[in-house]
Amino acid sequence: MSFSETIFALASGRGRAGVAVVRISGPGAMAALEGLSRKPRPKARRAVLCPIYRRQDKSLIDQSLAIIFPAPNSFTGEDVVELHLHGGPAILTALFGELSAFDGFRPAEPGEFTRRAFEHGKMDLTEAEGLGDLVNAETEAQARQALRQMQGELGRLYDGWRETLIGALAHLEADIDFPDEDLPDSVAVAITPKIADLRAEIESHLADGHRGEKIREGLDVVILGQPNVGKSSLLNALARKEAAIVSDEAGTTRDIIEVPMDLAGYPVTIADTAGLRDSENVIEREGVRRARARAAAADIRLFMTTQDAPDIPPEFTDLFEKNDYLLINKADLGGKDIRNDPAKRLFSLSVKSGEGVDGFMAALEKDVTERLDLSGAPALTRLRHRQALEECVDALRRFEAAREPELAAEDVRLAVRALGRITGRVDVEDILDVIFGDFCIGK
Repeated sequence: MSFSETIFALASGRGRAGVAVVRISGPGAMAALEGLSRKPRPKARRAVLCPIYRRQDKSLIDQSLAIIFPAPNSFTGEDVVELHLHGGPAILTALFGELSAFDGFRPAEPGEFTRRAFEHGKMDLTEAEGLGDLVNAETEAQARQALRQMQGELGRLYDGWRETLIGALAHLEADIDFPDEDLPDSVAVAITPKIADLRAEIESHLADGHRGEKIREGLDVVILGQPNVGKSSLLNALARKEAAIVSDEAGTTRDIIEVPMDLAGYPVTIADTAGLRDSENVIEREGVRRARARAAAADIRLFMTTQDAPDIPPEFTDLFEKNDYLLINKADLGGKDIRNDPAKRLFSLSVKSGEGVDGFMAALEKDVTERLDLSGAPALTRLRHRQALEECVDALRRFEAAREPELAAEDVRLAVRALGRITGRVDVEDILDVIFGDFCIGK
């Protein structure tokens, strides 16, 4: 990527607004501000009232607040100018036209400011991904996780593991490349337990139930049951809107209806499915097939029955598992005296009257909160993290089984590279620094 060009873009939301923020980054940013304002550049990191003129006829475009961030102390690591102007489309069009007329200036590509920040060492890849997640966060949990990642918690965890492996690799390389030096005996024997402990730690990190990924993407909650047990009514109650058609006619829901929602600050997608029953209708049978497939992939499953038939139909008992919820609806119509048992996830309720719904919702919110707990160590948030960590673990397992020191060192090197790909830090100079620093070779 070339950094000789200066880029600019609207950094605030599009559309008419009281204030719009335009960011300019690159070697020409300061000169552009001086040319547009016809004033010397202001002091760094201070908001200064600054008129913006057209250069050709010297007419005023707008009064702005200008803030400059000289390199390297800026978001991108380059000279950066921020202009806070009125957010009218005509003002922005005029400003962008003036900026485009400067030599070496062009509109920024999507994500290019953050890409430049990474290239200039202002953040690693996990921090850049955290920033993107923070911008797109729709729930409190998503924002909290993204903020932790943007502040470097995940990157520091992986860098710590990488530094441990770099130290081990440096010792292995020294034992291979400098056999005549006064080095400790049995280097591989000494570091093997440390690498085994690290491998176990990474495996524990991987065995997180995909917590971080589910916070980003949302838990999948599916409602299952026979026709007319109240599945669509429950979906509407949870979503607090008429998302699904409710009818006394059996088989109204033929396809899966999804509603994303915020549950206790966590993202979930609630899915209403076709009623589970044997049918000769081709469309209804396809709906049942899709319901079964969705049930198999769901994180949380809510089985609904009614007071007059509280048991799971025999032909669908294969779908019901120990940790699934059993919701016995239509308590307002009377019938059997069924007591709630949160430990067994059994709830008697009436979606129509609201009876028992709050108790069930409290249990569901607690379940989601415990599954996606944010209080522990930072969770991996992307498939590429998981794949790199799995590759790292595989390499460390091969190291433990290796018989030749050269092969053992190569496996550790591959593990280091796998971790480095997550944060974007892959540098053999790190290994050399440890070799010559620890062993003082060549003294």
